[in-house]
Amino acid sequence: MNLNVLLLPGDGIGVEVTREAEKVLKQVAELYNHTLHLSEGLLGGIAIHQTGTPFPDSTRDLALAADATLMGAVGLPEFDNAAPEKRPERGLLGIRQALQVYANLRPVRSYAALIDSSPLKNHLVDGADMIIVRELTGGLYYGTPRGISGSGPEEKAVNTMVYTRAEIERVAHMAFQLAGKRRKKVTSVDKSNVLENSQLWRRVVVEVSLQYPGVALDHLLVDNCAMQLILNPKRFDVILTENMFGDILSDEGAVLAGSIGMLPSASIGARRPSGAWAGLYEPVHGSAPDIAGQNKANPLGAIGSVAAMLEYSFGLIDEAKAVNQAIESVLNSGEVTADLKPAGTPATTSQVGDAVCAALELTPARMV
Repeated sequence: MNLNVLLLPGDGIGVEVTREAEKVLKQVAELYNHTLHLSEGLLGGIAIHQTGTPFPDSTRDLALAADATLMGAVGLPEFDNAAPEKRPERGLLGIRQALQVYANLRPVRSYAALIDSSPLKNHLVDGADMIIVRELTGGLYYGTPRGISGSGPEEKAVNTMVYTRAEIERVAHMAFQLAGKRRKKVTSVDKSNVLENSQLWRRVVVEVSLQYPGVALDHLLVDNCAMQLILNPKRFDVILTENMFGDILSDEGAVLAGSIGMLPSASIGARRPSGAWAGLYEPVHGSAPDIAGQNKANPLGAIGSVAAMLEYSFGLIDEAKAVNQAIESVLNSGEVTADLKPAGTPATTSQVGDAVCAALELTPARMV
């Protein structure tokens, strides 16, 4: 297969973890006899430095031409007080909108080798395995009107949470389809006791659920869900929620995985003629400028995002399984970065990437 992939390393540790993810992607292509075409673009703070905008037109063109896009993180402290349109994060919102990726899939899994890395008690974490399905192109992050106006005592800020029936339906279908291939349970999360927006959300999700009689549906208010993720994480299979709630809850999931550096994500849009989904893939963590350039960052979230890309955008199930098996093998070996609290000397970012590549060589499923 021809794999046409755009790399957007971004800012801070994004550059370092994307380099290791690229290394793994090249290894997969070689082992499984795929042709890999890589291009690279600018997004975020580095794009502002070089072009004056966080999402240049040249990057938009590259992303639209690629089969899939693999990103690092964006964001730099120097832009914290910049106007909203001049912040690196606006580039992230821009590329999501340009690619029309409407569902963000964030798998959260507890690995046996990392049980002690979680601050939660082992019996709570052991066996936790869920996917958080976050609506990605609606809600507070995109709704209008928005902005800051006025001055003095009259200065005010406005953001608008907007969802249409169609936006809720399409992401709900995604969640139920995923649950049908897992443990057949969807938990829809909202704030329907106070928000009309959530009342529509709940009503539409219930209507969609009628098309999936084999999948159970329950509902939680977002504050209760945040608590249940800590008290009883194993109750969850697929969590379905809107944009801002999903942003917050999926980061909370890092507590279960042992480190936010472990979490990959896939942002999925329309299906291509082949049946695979168009997608944007990135680790959940931020740019971590305090450790950037020090070869300390955990690249496993970025490498896990490669596995998601192979599965969803290219339909390469065996290759995706091989990458995930290699990640687990490296975790079991203890050759991990400092955030995972290894017993011995922490591995560097590049050492972990090399270890995953070495483990791929030994994966039974690989083609010879």
